Amino acid sequence: MYFTDRGIEELAQRRGGEQVTLDWLATRLRAFVDLNPDFEVAVDRLATFLARDDADDEG
Repeated sequence: MYFTDRGIEELAQRRGGEQVTLDWLATRLRAFVDLNPDFEVAVDRLATFLARDDADDEG
């Protein structure tokens, strides 16, 4: 188990039953980067990963 799995598990436990929009997620990611600019590259990579459809990778 990676250390980050703990955060992912907490997210699933606390918010797993909620529905969110991608606009909400984008707003939260921007707020996180504003508070933690050292994580800008990682958040950008995560957002790019989430934005791309699996089919895009097959070409």
